[in-house]
Amino acid sequence: MQSIDYASPSTLEPTHRLTVEQIEFYHAHGYVSVDAVMPEGEIPVIREIYDRLFDPARSNASAGLQDLGGSGNTTAPAVLPQLLQPAKFAPELMDTQLVCNLKEIMQQLLGPNTPMVGDHAINKPPHNAAATPWHQDEAYWDPAKSYSSLSVWVPLQPATTQNGCMHFIPDSHQLEIVPHRPVDDDPRKLGLEIEPNTVDLSSVVACELPAGGATIHSGRTLHYTPPNNSDDFRRAYIVMGSAAETTLEQPREFPWQTRQAAAHT
Repeated sequence: MQSIDYASPSTLEPTHRLTVEQIEFYHAHGYVSVDAVMPEGEIPVIREIYDRLFDPARSNASAGLQDLGGSGNTTAPAVLPQLLQPAKFAPELMDTQLVCNLKEIMQQLLGPNTPMVGDHAINKPPHNAAATPWHQDEAYWDPAKSYSSLSVWVPLQPATTQNGCMHFIPDSHQLEIVPHRPVDDDPRKLGLEIEPNTVDLSSVVACELPAGGATIHSGRTLHYTPPNNSDDFRRAYIVMGSAAETTLEQPREFPWQTRQAAAHT
C-alpha cells in the first residue's frame, strides 16, 4: 500500500475559504463552525468513498480500523468504529475539492506553511448509545512536545444533536492539558475522556451542521459528540493540520497513556 504525502500541493484552486470574522472567532474561542467547506455536488462522491471504506466486504476490511469505545474484544461489534488514514485506502480523497479547501483553511488559521498531517474517519452506527466523551486531542499526543495544531470535522450527512454533532467548551483552548483517563476508566479501551469533575462544562455549545459543513478546533479545545439516536450512520471525515511541533525542555507526563500502553503489552 502506498504512503500518502498529505502535504503535497493540490492541482485545484480553493473554492471555500474562511471569512475574517470566522478566523477571529476561531482564535478567540478555540473553535469555529462553518456551513460549507466543499461544493454540494462533491458530497455524494465522498460519501460513496466513505461507505466503501467501512464496508465489511472491502478486501482488507480490518486494515486501519479501530474501536475507540471497545475493550479489545474483536468478536464484538465495534462501539465507535474509526478508520485511521482513510486516504491510504482511497488515495482519490487527496484529489478532492474538499481536501484542497481544507488545506487552504488550515493555512488561513495557522500560517502559510501549515501542512495537512493526517486524516481519520469515525462512523458512529445508528441507535448507538455510545458518546465520544469530552476530551482534548492533545491528550493523545506525545507529552514531550508542544503543538500548534487543529482538526477539521466534516459530516457527510446533516449533523444534529440527535445523531451526534460536535459540542465544544468555548475558550477551553487556553487550558493546559487537563487530567484524562481511558474511556470508562478501562485501560484496555483506546479512547480517552476527561476525569470527572475536572472542568466546568456548563458553557457547552452544540454545533449542528448541514452535510458538507465543518467544525474546526484547536488541539486543546474540549469537545464531545453525543450518541447517535438516528436511523442512519453518523459519518464524519476528519483531517489534521500542524504548523509546529516543539520538543519541551521539561516533558510532561500523561499517566493515562502509560496505563493504556501497559494494558496492551
